[in-house]
Amino acid sequence: MYARNLISESVPALQGTETGSEALRRMEVFHVSHLPVVSHGDYGGLISETDITGRPADDPVGTDFAAAFKPFVYEYQHLYEVIELSSRLDLSVVPVLSENDRYLGMIPAAQLMHAFGELVAAKSAGGILVLEVNAADYFLSQIARIVEDNDAKILSCYITSPPDSVKTEITLKINRTDLTSVIRTFIRYEYTVKASFRSRNHHEETLRSHYEQFMMYLNV
Repeated sequence: MYARNLISESVPALQGTETGSEALRRMEVFHVSHLPVVSHGDYGGLISETDITGRPADDPVGTDFAAAFKPFVYEYQHLYEVIELSSRLDLSVVPVLSENDRYLGMIPAAQLMHAFGELVAAKSAGGILVLEVNAADYFLSQIARIVEDNDAKILSCYITSPPDSVKTEITLKINRTDLTSVIRTFIRYEYTVKASFRSRNHHEETLRSHYEQFMMYLNV
């Protein structure tokens, strides 16, 4: 999933001639705290609420002070790279440029959450299983074989290794809601089963939790 596929058409960029008060109104309407400043297809920089509130409301948001902050991704960069930039700089939108540095659009943080959900098969029916093993004992091939031996398939797999820890946590999305036999097999192979979920509410809470953990991991 690439940046060009994540661009939202719903949030318009600012023109350099627009005022700070106009920019603040647009941020409020679209629930963002950043907006790119664009002139004739050229990306001039990203302006924030803080930038605007520190200046007279009638000042234009021209590139004279937006240019000091110019984060962006290229259209061919992967979703993970977009999330990394958004997380590291705490951005509410991420500007996207073409290969020849022309402004193409922006990706709101809400769109990143939606895309992350698709990447981990959030909308697919099934159950969630959270395992823990020693980092040295982690083998994805063995995990996949255990699941498949129970007539199930892994829809997505998310792995975290906390800093200074010898443990690895594996979150699996599996294409069935009854995970009883799968859990028993993992226990037999000496995996620690930390949690399992089958309801939609638990699923959404787990997705959001691991999205936040993933963004924190990218900041490490």
